Amino acid sequence: MTENRTFWKAEEEKLENRRQEAICSGGQKAVDKLAKRGKRPVRELISDLIDPGTQFFELSTLAGFGMNYPGVKDVHCAGIVTGIGKIHGNWTMIMANDSRVKAGSYFPITLKKHMRAQAIAEKCGLNSVYIADSGGVFLPMQADVFPDDQHFGSIFYNMARMSAMGLRQVTLSTGGNTAGGAYIVFMACESIMIDSQSFSFLGGPPLVKMATGEEISAENLGGAKVHTEVSGGADHLCSNQAEAIKKTRKLLSLTKPHKIHLHTYEPKEPRVSPESIYDVMPVSPHKGIDGRKIIEAIADESEFIEHKKNFAPGRGSNILTGKIRIKGLPIGLICSNAAGIIFHEAAKKVAEWVVRCSYEKIPLLFIQSSPGYMIGSDSEHAGIGKYGADMVRAVSCAQVPRVQLVIGPDNGAANYGMCGRGYRPNFLFSTMRARTGVMSGKSAGGVLLSIEQAKRKALGNPMTKEEIKEFQQRMIEKYDGEAHPFFCASRILNDRVVKFCEIRDWLAMAFEVSHIKPVGEPTFGNFRF
Repeated sequence: MTENRTFWKAEEEKLENRRQEAICSGGQKAVDKLAKRGKRPVRELISDLIDPGTQFFELSTLAGFGMNYPGVKDVHCAGIVTGIGKIHGNWTMIMANDSRVKAGSYFPITLKKHMRAQAIAEKCGLNSVYIADSGGVFLPMQADVFPDDQHFGSIFYNMARMSAMGLRQVTLSTGGNTAGGAYIVFMACESIMIDSQSFSFLGGPPLVKMATGEEISAENLGGAKVHTEVSGGADHLCSNQAEAIKKTRKLLSLTKPHKIHLHTYEPKEPRVSPESIYDVMPVSPHKGIDGRKIIEAIADESEFIEHKKNFAPGRGSNILTGKIRIKGLPIGLICSNAAGIIFHEAAKKVAEWVVRCSYEKIPLLFIQSSPGYMIGSDSEHAGIGKYGADMVRAVSCAQVPRVQLVIGPDNGAANYGMCGRGYRPNFLFSTMRARTGVMSGKSAGGVLLSIEQAKRKALGNPMTKEEIKEFQQRMIEKYDGEAHPFFCASRILNDRVVKFCEIRDWLAMAFEVSHIKPVGEPTFGNFRF
């Protein structure tokens, strides 16, 4: 094995270990506890829900680590499983509370993950299935999860709006849903409850007794039979989880089949093995890459039709533009190359290419490994600000589906021009080589050190060599740590940390799902040509 391959395989082993830690919250003891109540882990339910032999593309698996909420350091998988799978051939967004994680309570990160899934569903035109088993908001943090926009109430606002758009909202209740959580049942287009297992009420028995003096059991207050036979708050009564999963599938069986609004070709495997990425990807995330070798490993037949290949040699080629196919889907590509620094020539090339693909209604893939736009008087005088702004305008206004894949530095304004999270790509994936932050730890350490040295000198207390070394190291660890894909994934700054060998599958899914809705007509802001 090459040095690069050995290193990245070890890094991806760390990724796999983190994934397993996320999905195995509570271990076998928690699974046994569910079994005693006639329940199974939510991922098993999802496996039965989607079409046999198909893949569930789970999103944000690493969310919730290191959040350090009051009394809770980690919220494994953010307490909710979200992802995309096929039900009767239709791509469907699935959101399932994991009651093993703090009884399915909603922390701020849970809300962010739930609503990110809803945002994808709305943007891409997907039906949604909710597997509901939640105690509602995490009460010690009510001020952070209850009253504001993008807090708990926004979940139901989103359900109402998507239903109005004709996107089916189906809820399968597999446990208790209290207070606001009950609305996940009541606001669905159709909802299913399980006898003696599902409960939905605005206030549970303890609150009812305190508020009204009434003593009543959970079953009689808001059990499955109450809401399917008396209140009408739910539509279908099932006797167990297996029957409820079959019912959910049946409810979606007559949904209009999806049509992909993009011309496609016969899928072809790359001529260069996708496994070659492990050999060509440098160990250091700050070392330049050969973008063409990355493209060869992910493109059908390793074919890349390059745009403006000979434009501004050196500086214009730090970003590659052109067209590829991934599993038969045509894609406009913007790929970092070499050191990835964006000069004004490259910015001009990218802006033009984004506009061209938008008029052709070809989706865009941004492969990001750039430390930023070039600085200095030569670049400023050449118009890096102006042409960089045009690149940002084009990316902001492109109406076609956009996906970002981060394979290296993702710093400064390059994060913006290469369609980072703030530019609302349909999907954003990172690899273990990704480093998303305002600047590298080394750069941040140097800038902050100079400020600290000037301050200490003015106070008549200059820094010693030992203090300088300790300060720099502390800043490097802080900024590099916050740029690491695990840190970003825990805060849902990406939708998935993918292994190099998974890139083609995830990109193909993302672009297919993103074309369920027709692509609109292009509109662009003010360019300064």
